[in-house]
Amino acid sequence: MSTRDPHDPQELLTRTALGVFRLNGQFLTVSDGLAREAGLTAARWQVLGAVVREPQSVAGIARTMGITRQSVQRVADVLAEQGLAEYRPNPAHRRAKLLHATELGREAIQKIDPGHARLAHRLLEALGPEEFAETAHALEQLSQAMAAIEAEGVGGPTETDTA
Repeated sequence: MSTRDPHDPQELLTRTALGVFRLNGQFLTVSDGLAREAGLTAARWQVLGAVVREPQSVAGIARTMGITRQSVQRVADVLAEQGLAEYRPNPAHRRAKLLHATELGREAIQKIDPGHARLAHRLLEALGPEEFAETAHALEQLSQAMAAIEAEGVGGPTETDTA
């Protein structure tokens, strides 16, 4: 019987990645259920939610969400077709229009708020306020660390691999 060192970096990375993948699936399932109340999907809610307070370019939304610009563009176009969002000129960049939530889009987001609040309170009850805050902080730190590693171009061959 082989036991793994719980502090082995590769084991920790595997556990973290599997946990994040599982959590992502769980969030998508719950988000789809919440969004359905407003006639949206999780992806449409995510993009609309990104611009409900402040208009953004498609590229800006993609950077914030960590997904491709093309994925956001497809969803943004559907939101515009449904009248939930609209493109307006961007004073900072002539070609990159800003996506704005329309009044209809704001109403859709408001329909989701009660379910969102219930989920937030359920998680607060399950984790407690300190652990909930620590969890959010740990995920933010993990995301920042991954972004820094990604910016370094990690993933290709290292010097020792090519020597």
